[in-house]
Amino acid sequence: MKDKDLFFKMVQGQIGYTFQNIDLLRQAFIRRSFSEEHGGQNNEVLEFIGDKALDFAVVRLLVQKYGRLANGDPIDGTKLSAWELEFKRQRERAAGTTPKVNEFICEHSEGQLTKIKSRMVEKKTLARRIDELGFSDGLVMGNSDIQNNVQEEPSVKEDLFEAIVGAVALDSGWDFGKIQSVVEIMIEPDSFLQTDEDTNYVRLIQEWEMQKNGVIPWYQYKEATYTSTWYMPFDGISDHPPTADYSKLNFHCYLKLLNDLPIFRAFGTSKSEARMAVCKLAYKYLQDHKLLFTIQDEIENPNKAEAINQLEILARRGYFSIPTYNFEQGYDKDGNPIWKCECHIAEYSTYFSAKSSSKKDAKKSAAFKMLQYVLREEGTR
Repeated sequence: MKDKDLFFKMVQGQIGYTFQNIDLLRQAFIRRSFSEEHGGQNNEVLEFIGDKALDFAVVRLLVQKYGRLANGDPIDGTKLSAWELEFKRQRERAAGTTPKVNEFICEHSEGQLTKIKSRMVEKKTLARRIDELGFSDGLVMGNSDIQNNVQEEPSVKEDLFEAIVGAVALDSGWDFGKIQSVVEIMIEPDSFLQTDEDTNYVRLIQEWEMQKNGVIPWYQYKEATYTSTWYMPFDGISDHPPTADYSKLNFHCYLKLLNDLPIFRAFGTSKSEARMAVCKLAYKYLQDHKLLFTIQDEIENPNKAEAINQLEILARRGYFSIPTYNFEQGYDKDGNPIWKCECHIAEYSTYFSAKSSSKKDAKKSAAFKMLQYVLREEGTR
């Protein structure tokens, strides 16, 4: 079908990998319920393969991010720059460690690496990324799955994520560089590896595009060095990365938002890094042109009936922490129960309370007072 062809073209663009055997990618979307009814193969074995490939890719990513040999060589064979090596050595001297030349050094312990890896590959992470990529709509299911609406189950989305990785593993002939590149794009590791000073521009751009146009951003990846492409004509906005070694910038990423905005291009040492750079470039453009949403834009109709959900929406979009509610039951002079609810948000010293004979109504009233407050408070910043 033509629509299916467009869908799988979109999938390949989003994961930054073009299949030699497109049937492997199609198979990754076929549930067992469909193959039982119609024959053919399904995605279960691809899921098994992808589960193992995903684990390996994430471990490889963490080792490349945090580990190196004591002589300064990263484990992937490329040399650190002089200032990168000196920076790492200063940290080691400060920590009182004097490694031998051929020892392997890692900035994190086994326990710390295990925690990071667990968060990166857990079910809710993979399911959320499938939602954000818009891939679950392509699932091919039998009648039993359709009737039970299983495409909304986190485990089904997790299976799809792993099956896509498994399809890439087979199609690439187990090329771990390509597998890791796809995993980095799909899993968005910056969400887990960034420091407190970092900003996740990929997520900010995705949220802007989803809120503005109801679609996910469109990316295209190309493998070419910055030095070989910077002078070529480009009808859009391109970054000029602040690095002395342009030869390491072997990938560039294009970003097109649905609006009448320019195409953005940026470079990186990996597809994931290039994507982060292009999103940062686009975010700065939106900021400079006053196109970013304000907190008032987020909530179209603030009202008491929806105040609890509206506060949570703002929290999940990063304006503040998830609100908490404290309840206390009392009685009026006639002995009738009265509920008092307090609404708290960690970032604010101010809290709001409300009383009602209904616990639910007291919560809505307290939430609405807080909602009105944060809309005023954040709007003045």
